Amino acid sequence: MAVTRIEELVTPALVVDLDAFDHNISTMAMALPGARLRPHVKAHKCTALARRQLEAGHRTFTCATIREVEGMAEAGLGEDLLLANEVVDASRLGRIDGRVTVAVDSKQTIEAAAKGGVKEVLIDVNVGLPRCGCAPENAGALADMARSKGLAVRGVMGYEGHAVGLDDRSLRQDITAQSMELLMQAHADVGGDVISAGGTGTYDINTWANEIQAGSYVLMDTAYAKLGLPFKQALSVLATVISTSASGFAVANCGLKALGMDHGKPDIDGGGNVMIVSDEHITFIPGEPVKVGDFIRIMPAHVDPTVAYHEHMHIVRDGEVLETWEVDLRGW
Repeated sequence: MAVTRIEELVTPALVVDLDAFDHNISTMAMALPGARLRPHVKAHKCTALARRQLEAGHRTFTCATIREVEGMAEAGLGEDLLLANEVVDASRLGRIDGRVTVAVDSKQTIEAAAKGGVKEVLIDVNVGLPRCGCAPENAGALADMARSKGLAVRGVMGYEGHAVGLDDRSLRQDITAQSMELLMQAHADVGGDVISAGGTGTYDINTWANEIQAGSYVLMDTAYAKLGLPFKQALSVLATVISTSASGFAVANCGLKALGMDHGKPDIDGGGNVMIVSDEHITFIPGEPVKVGDFIRIMPAHVDPTVAYHEHMHIVRDGEVLETWEVDLRGW
């Protein structure tokens, strides 16, 4: 029998408030219409959700894993997919029925793309985040190498991930400007039509890139909520209170195996203080008295890994479960 009320869900359960979700979709579609946004599906790993983004006018998508690229193409969402990550075996990508572009930043990743049958690449440039990407001054030579292997170079990408989560907007602006100066220098050497960058925290700051790779905006988390962005907290984890203490704390059945914790502790909807998050439990001081059997909503600090822990997300309004979507892009 289909679940129709959130009280019938097996907890911990991932729930998405439909009104907040719709607000986020429409707000971003107005701010970055059409190809100005290349939504990052790593934030939600769900083709049903990606289809809603498509319906809002966003036809191009960013992926983090080969599995995400494959799943998007299988769902008929492969019009223009960017794997914004280096791979050393691209053989699965060359077999995908869809347009696939891959980020490259070295001789080895260029050779892997060519060998795997990939036709198009972006030169990934390190713009300050200590992760992937070539030095800006090496981007032109890598583009020449890629073209010599028969690859079409669409342009450049660079992620100012060290800026997107900064609370101070002016500092976020300054670091983004510095990062994009490096990316634009690289683009002058590389050429191509695409300058891809950005995230939810810089979606309205980064005016240098012609496509923004924001993803978290659609569901949101408490880390991004601190930045005063015009997006609402749509996602929470529904949990059940399983124990209370005379000393004032309570325990719910939602722990490290259901919450992404790399950005800090989650928040409790309605107030309260989270004390401990362990494997299967969250221990908290309630904002209001709770009893065993009560439901609470827990808002994660980082949406992306939180979603990846769950097999389904439940779309709700006023306590009613309207739809259940499979998180079908999980895994690698």
